[in-house]
Amino acid sequence: MIEITKGTLKEQIIKILQDTYPVTIEDISKRLHLSKTQITRVLKKLQMQQILVLEELPDKTYIRLIRHDFSFIGKKRQRKFIKHSKKNSKKQTDEYNGIMYS
Repeated sequence: MIEITKGTLKEQIIKILQDTYPVTIEDISKRLHLSKTQITRVLKKLQMQQILVLEELPDKTYIRLIRHDFSFIGKKRQRKFIKHSKKNSKKQTDEYNGIMYS
């Protein structure tokens, strides 16, 4: 199982490759609005990890997924726990017994 972090460029490229085939580098660069050099850099890293294969032809370069066992993992965030006390809100309504407007 290959773990890929959500929100990264790797995740976006792999999801495009899962949806459509055949895909070229030009197609991915147009779809993600990025330069071809940025995409080829990421694709070569994925090729070294043996996730995909770049099939180079004289005029185009096609991309083919080799593996299909991906798990997309969310970014780990620690959210601050906010403790809400209900005692203060009850005191305000229970304590006041007078006229609303003076």
